[in-house]
Amino acid sequence: MGAARVHWTESRSAGSSTAYTQSYSDQVEFLSHRDTLLAPPDNGESTVLQAGRHEFPFTFQLPETLVTSFEGKHGSVRYWVKAKLHRPWATVKKAKREFTVIEPIDINTPALLAPQAGAKEKLARAWYCNRGQVSVTAKIDRKGYTPGEVIPIFAEIDNCTSRAVVPKAAIIQTQTFIARGTKKQKRSVVTSITGDSIPAGKREVWHGRALKIPPVGPSILQCRILQVEYSLKVCVDIPGTSKLLLELPLVIGTIPLHPFGSRTSSVSSQYSVNMDWLSTILEQPEAPPEYSAVVSSPEAEQSLAPPCRSELGDILEGPFFAYIQEFRLRPPPLYSEVDPNPPSDGIRPRCMTC
Repeated sequence: MGAARVHWTESRSAGSSTAYTQSYSDQVEFLSHRDTLLAPPDNGESTVLQAGRHEFPFTFQLPETLVTSFEGKHGSVRYWVKAKLHRPWATVKKAKREFTVIEPIDINTPALLAPQAGAKEKLARAWYCNRGQVSVTAKIDRKGYTPGEVIPIFAEIDNCTSRAVVPKAAIIQTQTFIARGTKKQKRSVVTSITGDSIPAGKREVWHGRALKIPPVGPSILQCRILQVEYSLKVCVDIPGTSKLLLELPLVIGTIPLHPFGSRTSSVSSQYSVNMDWLSTILEQPEAPPEYSAVVSSPEAEQSLAPPCRSELGDILEGPFFAYIQEFRLRPPPLYSEVDPNPPSDGIRPRCMTC
């Protein structure tokens, strides 16, 4: 069995001398499962268990959407197993054992990884006198955290008043109970820190002031009659007037933040590409073979011999035939930085306009 229950009372006045108490209650059932572990025989006779210890194992599957177990001042979320033993001509034996359910809340989602920031200002007044203005700006890295983590707070407090002020930060738990369209809330401080006093006309900056989350229950946001919410409150105590309050929403989850290294390695492993083929392209190309290794000396001499005119016919004649004969199958000329045929000093450079 599993259910959420809320209940509280409020005193009402119906006149100068009449008062009464108004009661508010509601209940939501999450789980109801029954099993018969030892059924009686079909002939209607009773089952006899001999003296000694008898065990009857059983299992059942919990639904995936169950609210976290919770105990509050005006309500609770409880889960339990109850066993009954029926005996002829005797009272029913009962046994009850409660168990805890933790709703999985993964803070590794875009909504809970988004930074939270806010700013507020307040004009300090005392007896209709303006004492200046106090402003606060605060930011945290993300919205979702788990118990045991440290929240780095980045804040800037400007004190433009004539008196010193004191900044503070705290994690607030808000329990909301709902019944018959009416809400009942209970707020409590989970943990807090106090900063240094800020003199008049000065500014205080928090560069990641640490606030550690103690062991607390996770947020309950999906129950119709009971909710547990958290917030980070940054306040400034101003003498002679009310406090300046700035609240940033928090969600306390159960699945912690994934380490950056493991996330990076998992992503890189999913998108890794085999680059072995690239090494074959980046290798130095082989040097071209020597000309003598390709063309042997007898073949070169034979190729350099002038062909018979009968083989060529009248196609190659005169100087063109000599040109082919000179360069056929010969190696390329060697490169030299010195021109083997330098221009003569007596030759005048040719003008491009001539």
